[in-house]
Amino acid sequence: MTPVATDNDLVSFSKAMNGDNSDKLLDAMNNEFKLMTHHCVWDLMKLSKGCKRVGSKRIFKTKYDSHSNVERYKARLVAKGFTQKDDINYKILSKSSWH
Repeated sequence: MTPVATDNDLVSFSKAMNGDNSDKLLDAMNNEFKLMTHHCVWDLMKLSKGCKRVGSKRIFKTKYDSHSNVERYKARLVAKGFTQKDDINYKILSKSSWH
């Protein structure tokens, strides 16, 4: 059975933490953080002079099974990529440079 998302997913951290399922969403956030740390998704580094940090936001989803029962809660941390600049915040890699 493929989980289905609904249109009533939470769109802000404050709404998520003030909602009825805040404990489950907080668990989902903690699990996401553990996975990102385990897989070395980022490196913490000092921000270079004159550079601005790239913002981020949380995306919350509730996944349902085919009988409309809650299957799981998801919380993703995503970068606001529209603020990034090539060769400053990232470098474009060609497929030949992937190892």
